[in-house]
Amino acid sequence: MIPIHLHYMTDRLQRFELKISVCVLLKKQSHLHLGCPGGSRRWLQWRKEIELLSDLTYYVLTTLSGYQTLGEEYVSIIQVDPSKRRIPSRMRRTALIFFHTFVPYLLDKVLICIENELEAEAPPTSRTWRPLSHVRLWMQRAVGMLTESQRKALVPLVFALQQGITLLYRLHVALFYITGGFYHIGKRAAGVSYLRVGNVSGDDPRISNSYRLLGALSLLQLGITLTLQFNNLRQTQRARHEWKQHRNLIPSHQVSQSSSRSSRCILCLEERRNTSSTPCGHLFCWECITEWCNTKTECPLCREKFQPHRLVFLRNYN
Repeated sequence: MIPIHLHYMTDRLQRFELKISVCVLLKKQSHLHLGCPGGSRRWLQWRKEIELLSDLTYYVLTTLSGYQTLGEEYVSIIQVDPSKRRIPSRMRRTALIFFHTFVPYLLDKVLICIENELEAEAPPTSRTWRPLSHVRLWMQRAVGMLTESQRKALVPLVFALQQGITLLYRLHVALFYITGGFYHIGKRAAGVSYLRVGNVSGDDPRISNSYRLLGALSLLQLGITLTLQFNNLRQTQRARHEWKQHRNLIPSHQVSQSSSRSSRCILCLEERRNTSSTPCGHLFCWECITEWCNTKTECPLCREKFQPHRLVFLRNYN
């Protein structure tokens, strides 16, 4: 006869295996597309949707069904509502899953779609169905009503919004280390917190202090990141201003003669003007590459990351 505690542990182990099997199976099955004809392209197109489906399946089988997740079982904690006395209702758990899975997916998709539409020279002619295709068509009509100058002004704004969301996540995690409140923004929005069950003992003050120190270091790192990004923005703006002054000093006939001997810039598809080099050695127009760095700090050809101040203006380049 199996003792009660062994039977309980066996049941927990079975549920552990079920949860792990579901997530691992979905993740692995998604990679099978790489072996099919056109699988690599299909995988890149639907990768985030497959990951969203696997996350939804996991949380439906655990949180929405009233069970603990793997991490919650491991540390013996349960989800509670703001009263700290009741299990969250099904509506609150549904809101938690929505904020934790759907909202980040929708934000990422919408911002990428807006960025692509603002940078597109002409509307795409492809008729294939893609995720959020109806939203994409609506954005195409909205962006089509903007002027060229308005598009250029909105591109840095979208990039700043994308970076701002990432920094918000980092700030929220740093505050969690300090206060011990909500780790995920979705749990804060849904009002779901945790309560320890089982063998409850007082927290070791040394552990709490170590987490507060980690939170302080995270805030310091976040501040340094913001300072560096602001400094890079100032350097880019100064480089653009210096280039405009230099362009006004060069006679037009000299520019035409030098450009006739140079190759094309892949960004503007014209003869290179005021050739500049990236740290990886690729050549572009100075204005083209500085405009590019306003939104993406990477080489347009090889995608190598670099800071805008590392661009080299090649004087007297033939």
